[in-house]
Amino acid sequence: MPAAARSARRRALAAVAALPLLIGALGACGYGSEKDSATTGSGSTKGKNTEGKKLSADTVRIGYFPNITHATPLVGEQEGLLQKELGGTKLRSTTFNAGPSEIEALNAGSIDIGWIGPSPAINGYVKSKGKSLRIVSGSASGGVKLVVDPKKISSLDDVKGKRIATPQKGNTQDVAFLNWIAEKGWKVDPQSGKGDVSVVRTDNKVTPDAFKSGSVDGAWVPEPTASKLVSEGGKVLLDESALWPDGKFVITNVIVSQKFLDEHPDVVEAVLRGSVKTNAWIKANPEKAEGSANAALKKLSGKELPAAILDPAWKSIEVLDDPLAASLEAEADHAVKAGLLEKPDLAGIYDLTVLNKVLKAEGRPAVTAAKLGKQ
Repeated sequence: MPAAARSARRRALAAVAALPLLIGALGACGYGSEKDSATTGSGSTKGKNTEGKKLSADTVRIGYFPNITHATPLVGEQEGLLQKELGGTKLRSTTFNAGPSEIEALNAGSIDIGWIGPSPAINGYVKSKGKSLRIVSGSASGGVKLVVDPKKISSLDDVKGKRIATPQKGNTQDVAFLNWIAEKGWKVDPQSGKGDVSVVRTDNKVTPDAFKSGSVDGAWVPEPTASKLVSEGGKVLLDESALWPDGKFVITNVIVSQKFLDEHPDVVEAVLRGSVKTNAWIKANPEKAEGSANAALKKLSGKELPAAILDPAWKSIEVLDDPLAASLEAEADHAVKAGLLEKPDLAGIYDLTVLNKVLKAEGRPAVTAAKLGKQ
């Protein structure tokens, strides 16, 4: 790969995690994820009965988002795979629609372990000076696309002069798009969104209607919003995975309260074992897993996604255990170089000790925390 292209890819990744440190914004985790609220999940229909030896905690409280970028907890709870590993320790779940509220719940002790995007994880870690949480595993990669009206835009160069939606000012997709614009040599004011491209910050729930009415010409958005736009006549002009080395970029990580990790490492190990086994089950049974995730979504939100939207969205998400830690430091460094934030100290944000123990037991190679592992 040419050095310039590699640099462009890395810079496109760079601000994904970093800018929310300045403005505290997150709309990155999926369809309708901006609402800052939480509701108690109904739990799994399978494996509800706790059987086996109780671990060091009576209950473990997990949090995640009701969307497909959080396929691991959706399927893991729906199929009883998480509870199975916990034995006599009860699993309780809470769903969130925004990263800040999940971080608040973790800090308040309302949840112990959460599935969440990289931006709020970094935000929570930096704000607490490294005391509140650790990233202990990866969960998913991918699922972000630039979808456009093909009648108005037929090539990447045609994006210049057009109105393109992102979920929220400073959210991960917004920053990735701003960086892509800069790599094209175009100018846009990051605060107002005005410039060679008009960046229109629009709630994911509203974007499909805005696209359908013609008030925006396209959108840089996560799934399943991207597939919803395609169902409305849009065309995928760019998959963000093309901007990342090896086509991988983390969209969801597993975080844990540092206090809970210190006091209940056996419970964290059981949850991560369930996470690893769930990811393996999803990969081995993609169609069943897709149906299971949709059943969980229906239980949590009252409706399932239609096949025309779910199928392409599901295919664009890759579940994985590796948190892709090597990219995180580069992301933050590039954001600093772009003048988006002061350099954060991320040393120790990862603690992959338990995950690597689980992977070893499964006959799998260890994953690395790069330079950001537990000190």
